[in-house]
Amino acid sequence: MRHRALGRSGLQISEIAYGSWISTTEDSAEAVAREALEQGITTFDTADAYAGTLAETVLGRVLSGARRESVVISTKVCAPVGPGPNDRGLSRKHIMESAAGSLRRLRTDHIDIYQAHRYDARTPLEETLRAFDDLVRQGKVLYIGVSEWTADQIVAALKIAGEMGFDRIISNQPQYNMVWRVIESEVLELCTREGIGQIVWSPLAQGLLTGKYRPGAPLPPGSRAGGPARSQFAVGALTEDVLDRVAQLASVAAELSITMPQLALAWVLRNPQVSSAIVGATAPGQIVETAAASGIELDDDVLARIDDILEPIVERDPAKTPAHPTDYGRQSEHDA
Repeated sequence: MRHRALGRSGLQISEIAYGSWISTTEDSAEAVAREALEQGITTFDTADAYAGTLAETVLGRVLSGARRESVVISTKVCAPVGPGPNDRGLSRKHIMESAAGSLRRLRTDHIDIYQAHRYDARTPLEETLRAFDDLVRQGKVLYIGVSEWTADQIVAALKIAGEMGFDRIISNQPQYNMVWRVIESEVLELCTREGIGQIVWSPLAQGLLTGKYRPGAPLPPGSRAGGPARSQFAVGALTEDVLDRVAQLASVAAELSITMPQLALAWVLRNPQVSSAIVGATAPGQIVETAAASGIELDDDVLARIDDILEPIVERDPAKTPAHPTDYGRQSEHDA
């Protein structure tokens, strides 16, 4: 497993990070997390809201058996974790209370990377950043970051941090993959200039880029698109054109003697501004496969072939941050 610096910080994180949430059962989630450790993954991403806080509890139980200095724990705050009006958002009250809860569930005295899960327009940005800075000064948080913020929102935060002497944002957690590239023109350019590293989620496009969804075939039993979470899936990803184009990637992967998930992860990691790609799994074997993507390098000819295949369905509109993909390849029809 290779490691990269998180932006311009001195923190080294694994190229493949394990995304911890409960997608099947508590036992299977624990088994997958243990396999991630076995595969040399040192970076573990979670959030207080995942599975109603259970994801942090399971992860804390697994990592309690590891040397604390050997792992990097990243968690997030903003999404609702209870029914009350202060059980969500980025107010000082919620940040402080959520950090205390995350520390308890994760069985640790500090969080390596603490990220704002989304932007909170209801709370003054100064209040949010001061709360984060206080956690850093208390030693409860080592680095701070954001997830799915626009370039303008990040710029505003950096300006306030500079003026007030607060700890700066060092990480951004955006959605990024072969077909969802909305960060490239604005967010990525800004973060490159400001030394903010990318810890990207959904590098496999919710499983689309694994090749398991085939043109003309029924949805695989137990798949995300065919299960209870179908309403959250990119509905536009299941069109014949999209599935046909993704299927063409199989020959590219075969020529390189790698799997389609490994090809998708290698594509994300070919960008030097990406510090790590987060993968999830429902079985330990999936982690074995995706962890092996670390170190795979794609040459320019392979990258050009991928672009030739996928270009008509690639989404690049920065205005879609933090939207979820719903109609890959159909933007031009909407604009017509």
